[in-house]
Amino acid sequence: MEKQSKKRRLHTEIVRQMLTLATSGFGLVAALAWNNVVQELVKEYITRVLPGPESGIISLLIYAIVVTTLAVTVTLQLSRALQKLKSK
Repeated sequence: MEKQSKKRRLHTEIVRQMLTLATSGFGLVAALAWNNVVQELVKEYITRVLPGPESGIISLLIYAIVVTTLAVTVTLQLSRALQKLKSK
């Protein structure tokens, strides 16, 4: 019996790790796709307002602010959701 239990726990842990890796991989692909979208949007709109060499650094600054704000917002929302689940 003990051997079967250990074997089942091992299989469960392997599947759990595979799920974590797959989720992380798909998350990375999605993040890279959104990264391109945000970069292009910022670049497109900033170069219309500020044509010339100064638009490059301003585009990067706005991009960094947008990505940071998005990362903080998503992290806070997920943390709050986790706390609600833990408290139930």
